[in-house]
Amino acid sequence: MAENLLFKKVKKALKEADTRFVRILWCDNANIIRGKAVHVEMLRHYFEDGVGISAGQQGVPVMYDGVVLQTGLGPVGEVSLVPDWTSLTALPYSPKNARVMGNMMLYGKPWGLCPRHFLVRMIEAARSQGLEIKAAFENEFYLLRQTADGILPADSTLFASTQAMDINCEVINDIAEALIAQGIPVEQYYPESGPGQQEISMQYTDALGAADRQIAFRETVRAVARHYNLKASFLPKIFPEAAGSGCHIHMSLWRDGQNLLPDAQGINGLSQVARAFIAGILHHLPALMALTTPSINSYRRIRPHSWSGAFRCWGLDNREAAVRVPSAVAFDKPTHFELKTVDATANPYLALGAVIAAGLDGVQQGLEIEQPVAVDPGYLSEDERTAGKIDPLPKTLGEAIAQLKQDNILLNALNSQLSTAFLAVREAEWEAMKDWELEAEVKVLLERY
Repeated sequence: MAENLLFKKVKKALKEADTRFVRILWCDNANIIRGKAVHVEMLRHYFEDGVGISAGQQGVPVMYDGVVLQTGLGPVGEVSLVPDWTSLTALPYSPKNARVMGNMMLYGKPWGLCPRHFLVRMIEAARSQGLEIKAAFENEFYLLRQTADGILPADSTLFASTQAMDINCEVINDIAEALIAQGIPVEQYYPESGPGQQEISMQYTDALGAADRQIAFRETVRAVARHYNLKASFLPKIFPEAAGSGCHIHMSLWRDGQNLLPDAQGINGLSQVARAFIAGILHHLPALMALTTPSINSYRRIRPHSWSGAFRCWGLDNREAAVRVPSAVAFDKPTHFELKTVDATANPYLALGAVIAAGLDGVQQGLEIEQPVAVDPGYLSEDERTAGKIDPLPKTLGEAIAQLKQDNILLNALNSQLSTAFLAVREAEWEAMKDWELEAEVKVLLERY
C-alpha cells in the first residue's frame, strides 16, 4: 500500500512538471556520470525494481567503453539500478526530463560494488560512533569556447574580477537559478584566478545529500553552459600556465544537533574528536588520494605553492596545507574543516566515504594532530619539514595507487569487490596515460569531466 501511494505521488509530481523521461543515474569507478531514462508511461514497470545494467559497468575506465579484465567483471552479470525516489528532481535545463539517483542492487540487496551504498555504509559507521557527518563540495571549473584556434577560455580576466562577473553574468545566473530550482542552495560565486575559471559554492547538508548534490552540480553546470555555446570542464589541469581546478570537501561533525568541532578549551579551539578525525584523514591521505584525486591529470594541479594541498599537514587558514581549518578570525569559532587535496574527477560517493572511513579510524585510534603549520610548507627546509612531520604527498597517480594497495583500513572499508575493481580501473588508466603529455590528456579528458 505504501509503495502504491509513493508511485501515485511520484506520478502526480511528474505529470505536474510535464515530464516525459526520468533519468536514473549512477556514477562509475572512473567518475563518469551515466544514466538510463524511462518514459513516464512505462514507469510503473520500473518503479520498484529499477532498470538493468551490466555488472561490467563498474569495470570501465575513462579512456573507452570496455571492461578492464583485472576488475573481475565482464560481459556476464546484471544488476538493478533502483531509483531512490527521495532524490527525484525535475531538470530545469532539460525540458520534460527529471533525474533520480540510482542504487545498484543484486537480488534485492545492495551490490558490493555500488559507490553510493559505500557512502551509506560509512555514514552508518559514523552514526554507530555517535557522529553525524555534514559536508559540501566546493567546485572550481572553466568556461571555454570552441574556436578555429582550438579551445580557449571564455575570458582573460583575473581572480574575483568584476569584469569577469559581467562577461559571464548570464550563464552564471542561469546556473545558479537551475541549481536553486533543484533544491540546491547557492552560497557564493566569484571568478577564480585562471582565465575563464569560476567557483560556485553550495550550502552544506548531510553527507549523502552532499554527494548527490555534487553529481547534480556537475550535470547542471555543463548542461547550462552548452545553452550558451560554452564548454564547462572540471578537469583539474587544462592549461599549463593557468590555475588548476580543485573540488574541496568541507566537513563538520555533529551529534544531536550540535556541531562537535569547536571547543573553547580544546587545542587550537578544536574538540578532541575533531582533532582525531582530522588526524585520521592526514594519516591515510597518501592512500586517500587514489580516491580523492584519482585522475592522472590530478597530479599536474597538486604542486607546491599552488594552494592545492601538496603537503600532508594542517593549518589554521593555511591554503597550502592539505587540511585547512577556518579559524576564529573568520568565524567566532572553528565550525568546519576543508580537505583541499580533492578534485572533481573523484566519484563523490567514493571520495567522501573514504574520507569518513579515514576520519573514523583516527577517532577509534585516538590519534592527535601535529601542531598547525602557519607558513607555506613548500618553503621549509627538508629538516624543518621532518621536524614538523610534514610530508610531501604523492606526485603521481601511480604513487597514490601504491599507497592505497597498502592501506588495509581503506581497503576493508571499500570491501574486496569494490577495492579490486576500483584499483584495476585506476591502474588501467595509469598504465595507459602515464607517459602522455598534457595536451593528450586534455584532448581525451576535457569533456569527460
